[in-house]
Amino acid sequence: MPIDPVEIEAHRTALVGHCYRMLGSAADAEDAVQDAMVRAWRSLDRFEGRSALRTWLYRIATNVCLDILASRQRRERPMEDRPPGTVSDPLEALDRSHWLEPIPDARALPASADPHQLAVLRQSIRLAFVAALQHLPPRQRAVLLLAEVLGWSAAEVAECLEMTVAAVNSALQRARTTMAARASAPAAGTALTDEQTALLDRYVDAFHRYDTDALVALLREDATFSMPPYTLWLRGPEAVRAWLTGRGRDCRGSRLVPTAACGSPAFGQYRAAPEGGHRPWALVVLELDGDRIAGWNSFLDTARLFPLFGLPMFLAAEDAGVVTPAVLPR
Repeated sequence: MPIDPVEIEAHRTALVGHCYRMLGSAADAEDAVQDAMVRAWRSLDRFEGRSALRTWLYRIATNVCLDILASRQRRERPMEDRPPGTVSDPLEALDRSHWLEPIPDARALPASADPHQLAVLRQSIRLAFVAALQHLPPRQRAVLLLAEVLGWSAAEVAECLEMTVAAVNSALQRARTTMAARASAPAAGTALTDEQTALLDRYVDAFHRYDTDALVALLREDATFSMPPYTLWLRGPEAVRAWLTGRGRDCRGSRLVPTAACGSPAFGQYRAAPEGGHRPWALVVLELDGDRIAGWNSFLDTARLFPLFGLPMFLAAEDAGVVTPAVLPR
């Protein structure tokens, strides 16, 4: 029976999520899935239906990612690149291809997933988990994702990657060991708790008032603060306070617009513009631990990220005070 184009397209979001876990970049993931879709269409006459269409598409997409990774270095976070710095350190920027990048939840989490599956998928696009994945050799990375995120059997993974079952089981064990050593188990839960919703409300309120005491009070004692593409990162509330009251003081008067990135609450941060209104400054992704912020990540590549997240490139003065409550979707 001929395959309807809609059947293939229905898998795009899930495939983008899979390729994001493999590659650590939303743009690279979108490109990889587009390549996989083209390959799928060209190979439709060879699809015999012995496996599910979904399995066949994942096989193609995984191999596209492996081809890409064969000639690329892994993406990192500033915290993995060097020790924590101080507010007086010089600012050095590296090319965007060096850094792990965020992805909108809506681009990576299929709406059709059941609640349990959605929980697994959301946990597996969180920044810390995807960063840890980048430390696995590409084939181990693929084995772990196919087995533990998608729930494939060792035999299915072996067929996809043209490995033996024994080799798959060995690679899976090594991958689990590496991930455990990096303390990368994603946090449980699929949505914000009431406690975390209140935390985010306090964060937005404090940021809009630029109350630095209130902001740092929300941080865990070992919280990290980073600003890719800069290599500098800071650790702890006092270091963050020094940044906010020093080199970061021009963020006073900023406005936050909520979104969701990497399974976490996120905000488009807009700084006040001299001509009035507010212009994009950073995509802020917060990593939460209970009722505290464990990671404050400000991605500064707004020209590329804001359109990806559907965030406006300018906030008029009359819109700058309109901020809806920050909640994770679905």
